[in-house]
Amino acid sequence: MNSKINSLTLFIKGLCMGIADIIPGVSGGTIALIMGIYEKLIFSIRNIKLTFNIKQLFKSIDFNFFIPLILGIGIAFLSLSHLLTSLIENYPGLIYAFFFGLILGSIYFIYRQIKEFNWKILLSSLVGFMLSFWIVGINQIQPSHSPLTIFISGAIAIIAMILPGISGSFILLTLGQYEYMIEAISNLDFVIIILFILGALFGLLSFVRVVSYLLKRHEHLTLAFLTGVMIGALRLPYYKISVSLSLGSSFLFIIILGIVGFVVVILLENLSSTKFINE
Repeated sequence: MNSKINSLTLFIKGLCMGIADIIPGVSGGTIALIMGIYEKLIFSIRNIKLTFNIKQLFKSIDFNFFIPLILGIGIAFLSLSHLLTSLIENYPGLIYAFFFGLILGSIYFIYRQIKEFNWKILLSSLVGFMLSFWIVGINQIQPSHSPLTIFISGAIAIIAMILPGISGSFILLTLGQYEYMIEAISNLDFVIIILFILGALFGLLSFVRVVSYLLKRHEHLTLAFLTGVMIGALRLPYYKISVSLSLGSSFLFIIILGIVGFVVVILLENLSSTKFINE
């Protein structure tokens, strides 16, 4: 009975993480922190042994933890993708205003974690900003949805999804893949979905240790870079909002939704932790 309750609890927590991960600016890692499973999640991922010995590989995977959690995340993705596709299609300005507020709230949260300021911090932020601003500009002009791009997007996005304060959907937004992936999930385009999942698995097992190392050994520089990346990525929602305003969207509603998005992130972050990564 206790095992069933625990699985149901993990499933519900997975649903909450999935809802957060599908919205740019809200981090599934933050939700995991709030719900008390973040350290367990990181430990369980790190405990997976990358080996060709199938028996050892399976033995290192905590299926009792991952199966209900992943089911919850997956169902949240499938359930919300239709709604988000419809909202983006019919109310792009309002939805991107909400996204703008969410991302701005995340920027504020990460900025607060930087305890020292010097030329290295400023340079790291500037590099992050320029890189992100450039990538967003390229993808606005000529977005690429090649199999390799989808694979790489999955690898990068999954790292962000498990870090508090950074949204995986935000990364997809920056890379110009967000609306494409939402539509793929909504239409059950299994080729695209499987490519993305393969990339996510690769990123999860390969790069999460590198990111954790950077945050532990060079925390402030890494956070400064991430802050710059997020500021540069605001170029995309700003562009979408500008187009929507030119077509007659309500400026007042756009401002209100932006403020709501900002407040949502601040409330969530305050519920979780004041430390970006604490394991």
